[in-house]
Amino acid sequence: MSGLSGLGLGLAALGRPAYINVGREGALPADRSVEAMRQASRDVLDAAYTAGVRWVDAARSYGLAEEFLGGWLADRDHPDVTVSSKWGYTYVGRWRTDSPVHEVKEHTLPRYRAQFEESRKLLGDRLALYQVHSLTPDSPLFGDAPLRAVLAEAAACGLRVGFSTSGPDQADTVRRALDLEVAGQRLFTAVQSTWNPLEPSVGEALREAHEAGAHVLVKEALANGRLAVRPPPEVARAAERHGVGPDAIALAAALHLPWADTVLAGAASVAQLRSNLAAVTVRLDDEDLAGLARLAIPPARYWADRAALPWN
Repeated sequence: MSGLSGLGLGLAALGRPAYINVGREGALPADRSVEAMRQASRDVLDAAYTAGVRWVDAARSYGLAEEFLGGWLADRDHPDVTVSSKWGYTYVGRWRTDSPVHEVKEHTLPRYRAQFEESRKLLGDRLALYQVHSLTPDSPLFGDAPLRAVLAEAAACGLRVGFSTSGPDQADTVRRALDLEVAGQRLFTAVQSTWNPLEPSVGEALREAHEAGAHVLVKEALANGRLAVRPPPEVARAAERHGVGPDAIALAAALHLPWADTVLAGAASVAQLRSNLAAVTVRLDDEDLAGLARLAIPPARYWADRAALPWN
């Protein structure tokens, strides 16, 4: 896959004042007020659309991301933007960077009903894909037939239903979730997973998902900014060879995957976005790919490192 048609914009870093992305601090407004963050979101959305990005991803737990996105869509009236969002986490950070807890997870039918109404109120019929946020093998969804039935009803009414994954067991989660059926119909037709050169373990499962007809979205291609701010030597050398930033190399690695339908960039500013967009100009060669393949670490270690990232 190549070109801007394969890139989307994720709003995790723009919808709330605190997040775990490395390198976000200097990119955001100094005061991080609601209005300042709203304007920063609009600036990045405008720049992304002008550049050719046509997929935007949000979530109920991304603070005011859905509100920011809904307002931007209403003002700009871009009919060709595909909107995806997620339910299952609730933002509880109270717009504080020092909140002891920023989000709370709950995969239940009452949580789905409440958050679906909230998302619909903010995004209207622009919501094209609604995903279970961070599905894991222990999610109660797997044992909750009434919840799965309601999700199937939404799918039958034209809303695409999917899930995102996190944690060291992503591959098992993808395979198990894509096997779920309701009344003989596959429940999920889209999956969003973390894939990057440090954590590629879900790759084979995502290839299977793509070949089965699911829309595959790649998130956290920069490893929450770690590959951009603290690039391993292999990434830094490839960036120098191609004349781009290390962020573009990490995104190019994801864009190179034949099964990745949409690769989400998580830029927190227009400058970061422009640097990210250089990925579409990069054609990774065998030397680049071999170097990147050597970066993989055990999934348990990757996710432990990610869990230790501070919210700021």
